Amino acid sequence: MEENRIPRHVAVILDGNGRWAKAKGLPRTFGHLKGCTNLESLCDDVKELGIPYLTVYAFSTENWKRSRHEVEWLMKLFRNYLRRCKKIAERNDMRVSVIGDISAFDEDMQKIIRDLEEFSRGFKTLYFQLALNYGSRDEMLRAIRGFAEDVKDGKRLPGELDEELFSDYLDTRGVPDPDLMIRTSGEQRLSNFLMWQMAYAEFYFTDVAWPDFDMAELKKAVDWFGNRERRYGGVKEKG
Repeated sequence: MEENRIPRHVAVILDGNGRWAKAKGLPRTFGHLKGCTNLESLCDDVKELGIPYLTVYAFSTENWKRSRHEVEWLMKLFRNYLRRCKKIAERNDMRVSVIGDISAFDEDMQKIIRDLEEFSRGFKTLYFQLALNYGSRDEMLRAIRGFAEDVKDGKRLPGELDEELFSDYLDTRGVPDPDLMIRTSGEQRLSNFLMWQMAYAEFYFTDVAWPDFDMAELKKAVDWFGNRERRYGGVKEKG
């Protein structure tokens, strides 16, 4: 693939684990397990394609409303994944950052996150953002509160606020905005994911459930993106 046809930053909404499992007569928890395993492969695939930034939506602020059993299972799964992620980071020269409000997690999980971020800080080939307890509205509210506190403390003036400065108060500060968003399993909505950052992203929706989303499906999305003629403020199909 030509370098100029490769998106710089891909954001993925990992959807369909439960439905995938149900269709096979399996418990929803097995779908989450398969989806977590597939996330490891995605990092490898993204690096292989030469995409430097990846953000995935793994657990939203709304996901706490799921059954207690499912949430507890997911927390266990995330702990195990985050521990294994050190090897994935080493293998892919991948820096890992968790976006979202991690204060809602148990202290041991917060420590695992901090250790992973510190461990991978020097890796440079791939920048991987994992969205946990993330919601775009929550992120923007926290950003506004942060700016208001700085104004109160005399560090900022209200008139200084513009798009660039506001972005510096977001969880994704310093990271370029996504130019391709992929959502699996047929749903066609953002679900409170990176709403500020994806103002000009291309949206690619596929009926393939997340556990079945592989390198071939990723290439389809990237090829589709490559056939779009992007320009600021809009795009048109390549003729």
